Amino acid sequence: MRILGIALLLALPLPILIVVGSSFNPGGYIRFPPDGFSLRWYVEAFADPRWPRAFGVSLLIAAVSAVLVTATSFLTAYFSLRYAPRLGAALEIAIFSPLFFPSAAMGVGFVVLLARFGLVGVMGGIVLAHLVVTLPFAYRPIHVAMRSIDPDIVRAANVLGASEWRAVRDIVLPMTRSGIMTALLFSGIISFDEVTVTMFLIGPHITTLPVQIYAFIQDTSSPVLAAISTISVVMTLVAVVLLERTVGLAFFVRRETA
Repeated sequence: MRILGIALLLALPLPILIVVGSSFNPGGYIRFPPDGFSLRWYVEAFADPRWPRAFGVSLLIAAVSAVLVTATSFLTAYFSLRYAPRLGAALEIAIFSPLFFPSAAMGVGFVVLLARFGLVGVMGGIVLAHLVVTLPFAYRPIHVAMRSIDPDIVRAANVLGASEWRAVRDIVLPMTRSGIMTALLFSGIISFDEVTVTMFLIGPHITTLPVQIYAFIQDTSSPVLAAISTISVVMTLVAVVLLERTVGLAFFVRRETA
């Protein structure tokens, strides 16, 4: 079993290594191992305005979605634990329900719903869809962090004259900082990499980097795709390392305490 586990761990990064290696191939097609070393495809990626534009759109959508979904998750978790603890289980089922449905089915549903409000093909519609997609990943760490706070601390603050808003600002927010940071980074990464649902909501004037990659690969196998994918992988890796250094990855899966 140990040998099997080691083999699995070694095999997991192989697709990423192949993509990274292919991005430096000087030839006009994806090849691994590469015939040589060249930055040609990185230069071409930055020279083509489609890629920087799609990258900027994805980054903006990810940032807006991460902030909004983290704020929503914080308020929802606070309300659930403070005022409706008996509804916690049902609320969590509703929050995690996006994980139960195929992404394509969710994409169709979003098209039907958002088309009624004229939000298909605009950034606002994509952000709304990403809020739903990322909500389970943002809510969980904040809920775990908030459950670890002794409720008597908040009650004591109220008894001493602190308003509820001041107790939230001075006690709850600082003590859930690790959960908030985890929610921000995880939801940002997931939003940035989301492709299936987003494909249904893009328009002629807006597209995201993952969707641009998917559309581009239908027509060509140019190594520029490997270069763009390598940049995305590096960004995600940096975000994960930042998360580990800031609050630790173990926090996201830590068991809740009663």
